[in-house]
Amino acid sequence: MLSNADLSDANVDTTQVCNLQFRNFGKRLRFHGHCYPLRVHEDHRPVGEVVSQPGEGQVLVVDAGASLRVGVLGDRLASIAAANGWVGVVIYGAIRDSVAINEIDIGVKALGVTALRSREAQPSLKGDAVSFGGIRFDRDMWVYCDEDSVLTGPSDLLKPNNPLPNESLSITEGA
Repeated sequence: MLSNADLSDANVDTTQVCNLQFRNFGKRLRFHGHCYPLRVHEDHRPVGEVVSQPGEGQVLVVDAGASLRVGVLGDRLASIAAANGWVGVVIYGAIRDSVAINEIDIGVKALGVTALRSREAQPSLKGDAVSFGGIRFDRDMWVYCDEDSVLTGPSDLLKPNNPLPNESLSITEGA
């Protein structure tokens, strides 16, 4: 997979780079897929409901309101997500069980970690667009994650035989 820097350079007019710094977890440091947005408030249950469904190579994007108080994904839900075909999860909030998640074949990006899990069910919105880091994540987008960043694009820019829109652009190493 190309780096997000190279994807951004080659598709400057069609990609957006999230302006947040995420931590990386899971065995997959680079992953991409169709976006499935979810908004939660300090509740892991809606995440569990979504990852219990077939992921079919999608990336779950969770707006947890930047809360670092409660982890909305732990090792159990990460294992379920991987088993059901989700390639990754991006969380604008916290996870728990990071050491165990690092042994699972899934990509996870989150703002931080905590030991606390949610106690009470809270309202959530599944499938509706979420916004954070200067990007609106919706069902029509593709999400690309690597060691450095999260970016979005309008289509699968890495699909075989799908030329990059600006393939004549000369990409140089570094900035």
